[in-house]
Amino acid sequence: MKIDPSVCLTRRRLLGAAAIGASGMAANMAQVELLSQPAFAEQLQQADKSVILLWLAGGASQLETWDPKPGRPTGGPFAKIQTCIPGIEISELLPKMSSRLHETAIIRSLNTKIADHGQAYEVMDTGRIREPGVQFPHLGAIIAHELANSHSDVPDYVEMYTSTEGRRKGAAGYLGARYNPMFLTESMMPENLKRLESIRDADHQERADLQRYLSQQFSMKLRNPIVDSHNTAFQRVRGLMSSDYLFDIERESRAMRDHYGPTQFGEQCLIARRLAEAGVPFVKVARAWWDSHGQNFETHQELCADLDFVMAALLDDLKQRGMLERTLVITLGEFGRTPQINGSLGRDHFASAWSCTLSGCGIRGGSVYGKTDEDGKTVVEGETNAGDLFATILAALGIDPKKEIMLGSRPIPLADFGSKPIQEILA
Repeated sequence: MKIDPSVCLTRRRLLGAAAIGASGMAANMAQVELLSQPAFAEQLQQADKSVILLWLAGGASQLETWDPKPGRPTGGPFAKIQTCIPGIEISELLPKMSSRLHETAIIRSLNTKIADHGQAYEVMDTGRIREPGVQFPHLGAIIAHELANSHSDVPDYVEMYTSTEGRRKGAAGYLGARYNPMFLTESMMPENLKRLESIRDADHQERADLQRYLSQQFSMKLRNPIVDSHNTAFQRVRGLMSSDYLFDIERESRAMRDHYGPTQFGEQCLIARRLAEAGVPFVKVARAWWDSHGQNFETHQELCADLDFVMAALLDDLKQRGMLERTLVITLGEFGRTPQINGSLGRDHFASAWSCTLSGCGIRGGSVYGKTDEDGKTVVEGETNAGDLFATILAALGIDPKKEIMLGSRPIPLADFGSKPIQEILA
């Protein structure tokens, strides 16, 4: 759907209009008429929404998290526990989340078929199989493209990783460099964001003006959307430099920092909340390394404790701030782990029947979609693929999954062809 720029309100203008009040809006009948415009209604539905993706790098075991099978040959040593939702049980390794499932939907029926780290990562970050000659945008770029405020001073898309994750980096693909992520791997503070003390602000502005002039001259000679995209990204530099405080958790109270805990994952999720609160549409925080080919149970005892504590802290914080209804929190990885336990007491790669969760914005909390057999080997109800998951995420945010982006003369929908949202878990 094409939106007429003349009726398009940015998030900043939208929130500013809301602050004026009904009398102020009534004074301008042209703006009042916007309320009847479908394009305005769509933007109102999407206003100020964000996504925080908790990426379980390497592939967490569904059997030790969201779909336990205790007592079965595949079940492992851990029990399942009753949650706050009658009839729904999860692993005992997630006690805090067991009391917070009224905010969360579990999908237990993912069958994404590919169990190789590289290819599976790409499928789960783009929502589709690679095609020759097409660089599909990753989820963060899609969300940024749809929800970002073009005049915002904050980043559109931030990725935070640990050094053990492998530094897989999201990409905007055919959406252009404007929607590439700000990528943090060594430090939680972005590199080169602060102006050097040796450069005066006036000098910095003059350099920016010179860069803009040269870029415009170059663009006039070489008409290309890629050049325009890079120029737009450069023009945002000064605004982004003013947002460095968002990455500084020292600005949070000691009580809030303790609430998230002292781990890197906890601190990064606190930053993710700060970014979402400031209007960043998409933040990805990776917790590595779930690839437990050996000692699966010891690995998951450690990692699940961190996930359980931090995810519960994040959901509580978002709810207390009134942000959960406009922030979608996702737990996801490349795939799950095999029901079979190998000779090293580990679980291997498994993409045929695994789980993820969605919490908050647009989601029917306390719901479970799909079912695996008694040993967790196959999906027996509600089989779901990556495209359907993407369509569900977009729909929860008020974005039409069938909306098309033109790649040359070829229309490409935001979610893969034929994919459908899982209506059963949408609010």
